[in-house]
Amino acid sequence: MKSKIIALSKNEDFKILIKKSKINNRYIAIYFGKLKNKKLNKLNISFVTKKKIGNAVKRNKIKRRLKNILNEAIMKFQLNLNYSYLVIAKSTMLNNEYAIIKETIFKDLKKIN
Repeated sequence: MKSKIIALSKNEDFKILIKKSKINNRYIAIYFGKLKNKKLNKLNISFVTKKKIGNAVKRNKIKRRLKNILNEAIMKFQLNLNYSYLVIAKSTMLNNEYAIIKETIFKDLKKIN
């Protein structure tokens, strides 16, 4: 099942998710939880990279990697559509191989479901 991915846009949504559950690893921190005004058949997810990671080119590269990994995760296994996700990238994502990062993130996403 292919679901439409919608980015979080309201500041209140980000604040609520940061107070909810969290999973951490070397590459990312995933905050997840239920939001009141969420549509059930849509996947709410946002990717955040901080400015101290690097310039815009580096930050956009990290976001492209994360989007690609999440698209593969949607194809491989069902993500919980009841949750909204906030993915905050760490600077270690730039220097490591894509396959290793993908494996680690898949393990964490399976823990959530």
